[in-house]
This record gives sequence, structure tokens and C-alpha cells, in this order.
Amino acid sequence: MKTTLLATALLLGSTSLALAEGELFLYNWGNYTSPEMIKKFEDKYSVKVTITDYDSNDTALAKIEAGASGFDLVVPSASFVGIYRDRGLIQELDLSRLPNHKNIAPQWMDVSWDAGRKWSVPFQWGSTGLSVNTKVFPGDINTSAIFLDVPAELVGKINVIPEMGDVMALATMYYGGEVCSEDAEVMKKVRDGLMAAKPNWIAMDYSTVEKLTNNDYAASVDWNGSSMRSRLANPDVAYGYPKEGYGLWMDNVTLLADAKNVDNAYLFIDFIMDPENAAMLSAFARYSNGITGSEAFMPEDMKTAPEIVVPADFANNGHFVLGCTGKALEYQTAIWTELMK
Repeated sequence: MKTTLLATALLLGSTSLALAEGELFLYNWGNYTSPEMIKKFEDKYSVKVTITDYDSNDTALAKIEAGASGFDLVVPSASFVGIYRDRGLIQELDLSRLPNHKNIAPQWMDVSWDAGRKWSVPFQWGSTGLSVNTKVFPGDINTSAIFLDVPAELVGKINVIPEMGDVMALATMYYGGEVCSEDAEVMKKVRDGLMAAKPNWIAMDYSTVEKLTNNDYAASVDWNGSSMRSRLANPDVAYGYPKEGYGLWMDNVTLLADAKNVDNAYLFIDFIMDPENAAMLSAFARYSNGITGSEAFMPEDMKTAPEIVVPADFANNGHFVLGCTGKALEYQTAIWTELMK
């Protein structure tokens, strides 16, 4: 009888394990993950991938911090990786299980937010600038005045993405400060400028591609890959690099501390660091990926795209946006809270 009970328990245990091995839950930015690449992964490993979307780093962090999310992987921007790590929300990676870890490009290996890439791996990276329908506004688009001192042609037609770090960085640089400024006078200009500009915006919305394509928005604070996708569908859309300064960012895949499907998570993390698979991510979302060798598999139209290849005139204006701390974070949080009311 004991033998029978033991055999039954083992059978149930193995069945449960088999089911667990067939699942993976990814929490990621919306409209950002290549369906083709996901299918390739699912077919190779017989793992069903479920993707849940979010629209900002703050939204994702709040969900994970609430607990029992059910997700295995999350994709925070560089400015949030340290927050996840310090709050015990992600686990250190076992690099022995990631043979493709060696493919991370050198400039993305010893990064300030994760030296040696022990907690995260690159997903995609890019810049934050401005998408503008040049038929509606034929003037200079390489300035944050597009959303802070809105031209008459764009009043009531411009969107601003709801991502504090990106928007605050653009506004702070526009008003003469550094990205994480603690200068009270500068930050007062930022606050006053944003509050005065907001009535001229139509929305604070994450989903820009479809609405720029359909002319629902005539302009938006935007990310470069999103802007390229809009341009491919609507040739009137162009991407502007603010001469006052624009932000650079990288999103990173991390393994959650309470992940249930750890083996499958490692398979996926390693899979996206294969050059061909990394290029599939880029081909869909239209961002660079940080994996050496992926260039050979990239779409031809990305190799010369103005949204990807920064014009020489603006190459020195990009600044990496990392998480602000101390007084700078206090200023930004207070301004953002007021702006979002």
C-alpha cells in the first residue's frame, strides 16, 4: 500500500513538473516583443509563453512589489534595475546556465547599473526624442520646444508618453539643467514649464504608433523605434533629436525572485542573446539590441534609418538616463505627481 501511495505521489509530482516545464510568463512593455521570435522559442522548447503588457516602469514596479504576480521575467529600464535588485524583487543570474552571455557587446557588459551583467541582460536600447508629422508642422523638430512651448500647429495634437524619467530628462535639459538636477531654480522652471504646457497636449499615452500612423496625433514625445514604425506606416512622420539634449536608455531582462518557471526563464534569457534571435527582436520593435553579431541579421532598412543612426549634428547631445536619487528624485517625483493629476 505504501508502495502504491509513493508511486502515485511520484506520478503526480512528475506530472506537475511536466506542466510547469511547459510555461513561461513574461511581463514586458506593450507591442515590444517579436511574435515571430516567441513562436521560434515555443517551437524549439515546447514552452508556452504568456506575455502581459505594461506601459511604464512605475506600473511594472508597482505590480511586482504588490506580490504574487505570477510572472517569471520582467523587463525594466536601466534606471529601475537597481531598484528591483535592492528591494529583493529579482535574483542574481547563474551565468553558467547562459552560454550566450558571452555575446553581450562589450559596451553593454560593465554597465553602471549592473557591472558584469549578473542581474540582467540586454533586451533593446534606444533614444527618447520627438515624433512629428511634418505635414502638420514643417518647422524645426529637433527641439523639446515641440512639447514644452507647443507650436500653434500642434496645440491639442501632441501626445506625451507617461514615463517620468524620459519626460523629466528632456524637460530638465531644455531648461538648462543636467538630467538629475538638484538646482531648485532649474527645477522650478521645469515644473512651471510642464504645467503650462500640459493644457496644449491631447494625451499622455504610451501607444503612439497606431495614433501617429492614423493622424490621431500630430506629434509625440516618443522613442526612436516607435517613431520608425510610425514613419514606415506614415511617411509624413519624422523623428527629432532635441538639440537641448535627449535621453538614451536600455531595457533589460531580469529574473524575478519568486519566478516559478526558472528553467524556462533561463532558456529564454539565453535564447534572446543569440545574435539571430536578438535581431528578430530589433526587426519587430525597431531598436538596437546590444548583442554582438546581431548586425548581420538586422533588416537593411535599419542600417541607415535616421531614427537608428543618429545624425552627426546631434551625436553628442544624447545623455544616458539613469535613476535619480536624493533631492533630484524628490523634485522629479513632486513635479510628476502634480503633472499627472
